[in-house]
Amino acid sequence: MARRSDHTREELQEMALTAAETLLDEQGGAALSTRKVASAIGYSVGSLYLVFKNLDDLCWQINARTLEGLMHTLEQQSADQPPRDRLKAYANAYLDYAREWSHRWALLFDHSTDEGDAPEWLQDKIATLFGRVEVDLAELYPDETPEDITLAARTLWGGVHGITQLKMRDKLFFGGDSAAQLMTDSLIDRYLDGWAYTKGQTKGNAKGDAA
Repeated sequence: MARRSDHTREELQEMALTAAETLLDEQGGAALSTRKVASAIGYSVGSLYLVFKNLDDLCWQINARTLEGLMHTLEQQSADQPPRDRLKAYANAYLDYAREWSHRWALLFDHSTDEGDAPEWLQDKIATLFGRVEVDLAELYPDETPEDITLAARTLWGGVHGITQLKMRDKLFFGGDSAAQLMTDSLIDRYLDGWAYTKGQTKGNAKGDAA
């Protein structure tokens, strides 16, 4: 058994998180335990608790790394695309990420504690992720308030997540392998078209009232 002095606190944390991710990828979230992670890196469970408060803390930190990986995936999408096309590319990248890292993606949404919401530092990472969507929506609709843009980003991505969830559970009951992408493309187009139509109607009514 390795001694605690064999590695720095940062090294031990990285070793544990890497081992936990491997365990998660191979066996799913139900297999995660501090005992298994400690055994995988040759340390005691007590040593693991020097860098993590508990198993929940370990899971939250895995989720943070998952969000960083997802952010990196989204950043690979071309900045030269029109905002609408970029939103579709984000949705497709989200689908691909969920397929490639299915257990990490599942832990991101399945993990919860009796203490309530995720830690604030993790919520900040989630907000950063949504910020990419908000930038494109604000470019499409510059007259909207920040609150409306935030609401639209959460609403739109909620639909994308729902499609992804059904796809991951093989419950779409529609089309073939491309069905999920077709559905997210349709969702984004219809949401944005409906938004534009509503804004046009509102402006038309305002002109009519002024006349």
